[in-house]
Amino acid sequence: MDIKAHITGTVWKIEVGVGDEVEEDEVVIILESMKMEMPIEAPADGTITELLVAEGDSVQEGQVVARMDED
Repeated sequence: MDIKAHITGTVWKIEVGVGDEVEEDEVVIILESMKMEMPIEAPADGTITELLVAEGDSVQEGQVVARMDED
């Protein structure tokens, strides 16, 4: 399952690592956009399988930033 950015911004902080188990609505990545912090949350319970961005990267709305397997 893809986890996508819902807004254009900069990756401010990555809260999880590959292999981490997450719960639905748990913050995975925090974006900074227009001086505001915008969390990207897990869409379901699962395990993070891939991170496609690094802190400081610019992302576009709809860009896949991470992937996870659902439990």
